[in-house]
Amino acid sequence: MSRGLRIGLVDGAGGGLEEWRYVHNVVVPPAAMSAGEARERLVRGYRLENAYDGDVLVGCSTVRPVVGGVGTVIARVLPEFRRRGFGTALYEHVLGYARGQGAEVVETCVLGVNEDGVRFARRHGFVEVERYVLDGESDEWVDLRLVL
Repeated sequence: MSRGLRIGLVDGAGGGLEEWRYVHNVVVPPAAMSAGEARERLVRGYRLENAYDGDVLVGCSTVRPVVGGVGTVIARVLPEFRRRGFGTALYEHVLGYARGQGAEVVETCVLGVNEDGVRFARRHGFVEVERYVLDGESDEWVDLRLVL
């Protein structure tokens, strides 16, 4: 039984950054980040947060800066905590933040083999706009868009 989702902001002093990186790397192993790459996200103005069920880490999120009315939100939940409402609560939180930053259109990206993530996005009103493989890589990514 959930004790209630608690969301904590990752700060520039490193508070929570290693936990954020852990969740990111478990959910998207082809794009695993070093500590330096994760810190770079903070420097670039990304909002990084961790999600906890009580004191237990269950997920993380990323909100990229809104540019031209377009915001990108990514909610990640560790596989063992999926289908318990954490993803929906985390998604609603980051969507609210992006709207507050002026997003009129919200995008997300999901690793193609993460079928749970693609289904989740579609259930929440996102539509697929593109599938692609980055140069020199073999993993397929899915970009999806939600118009607010």
